[in-house]
This record gives sequence, structure tokens and C-alpha cells, in this order.
Amino acid sequence: MNVIIVGLGGALGAICRYLITLLPINPENGFPMKTFLINVIGSFVIGLVTALAAKNALNPRAVLFLKVGICGGFTTFSSLALETEGLLEKGSTGIAMLYVILSLVCGVLAVFAAERLIG
Repeated sequence: MNVIIVGLGGALGAICRYLITLLPINPENGFPMKTFLINVIGSFVIGLVTALAAKNALNPRAVLFLKVGICGGFTTFSSLALETEGLLEKGSTGIAMLYVILSLVCGVLAVFAAERLIG
């Protein structure tokens, strides 16, 4: 049953990710804004889920559905890696480094913010 719960959450997360990629956000400097937003939003959501789970406010299966399923299907580390490689190949080293640093810092800050919100 847990496998089905994770699979359903993963499908929902992947659908949400796809819908965000349809947004008309395309910075002229090539910064991968959609993937960045997906990763920060996913970090915030996983922070919320973790904080709620720590307070025993969520059923363990809901935690699987949200944390492993939805967040796992939604966030995009592999896309971040691919887009960073593409920026480096194009010689956009500064944008590539900015993207990696902002993604990491904003993702961690989003988790902290979500946990403080529930806290």
C-alpha cells in the first residue's frame, strides 16, 4: 500500500512540476527560473511536511504521500544539474554559479521558513 501512496504522490508532484514549466517565465540572461522556483517551493513544502510530522499532526502515510511522493516527483535536482552543465557549456559560468548557489541557499532557507511557520 505504501508503494501505491508514494506513486500517486509522485504522479501528482510530476504533474505540478510540468504545469509550472508552462508558465511564461523566461529571463533573458538564461537563468533557469522555473526549475529554481520548483526547487524552492519543493523545499518549502518538504519543510512544512517535516515540521507537521514532528508534531504528530500528520498520518505516517500522509507523510509518505507528501514528502516522498509529491516532493520527490516535484523537485528537480537532476534538471538543476543538467541546466547548470548547459550554462557552463555556453560559457555562462557566472549565471551557472549564481543558479547553484541561489538554489542551495534558497532551498535551505525555504525549509527553515516552513519549519518556523509551523514551529
